[in-house]
Amino acid sequence: MVERIEDLNLPNAVIGRLIKEALPESASVSKEARAAIARAASVFAIFVTSSSTALAHKQNHKTITAKDILQTLTELDFESFVPSLTQDLEVYRKMVKDKKESKASKKDSSTTENANAIATAAAEVAAE
Repeated sequence: MVERIEDLNLPNAVIGRLIKEALPESASVSKEARAAIARAASVFAIFVTSSSTALAHKQNHKTITAKDILQTLTELDFESFVPSLTQDLEVYRKMVKDKKESKASKKDSSTTENANAIATAAAEVAAE
């Protein structure tokens, strides 16, 4: 599982980027404050994951889903997070769907191109 408690922390680069996006450019954050924010974010993520796992087990599910996470946030009085997370989840699902469709259409077009090339080659051989 986890060898050291520090292994549970989110990457410093990610935390730094999030802090930079959230604060004005003129703001500076000390190294200790960054470490505290990283630790708090990690504890929050672990807390929500643990609570969602308990909820999933109550419902006899082995895997937690986005629905479990959103329900857990509501139960933990973080319901103000749910609308924006739901919107972001919909955007993510649409991106995944579009990517799958794009791959499928590329695969279909290459299959069609291959079939056309084979048919052309066969026609040339037959014409000889």
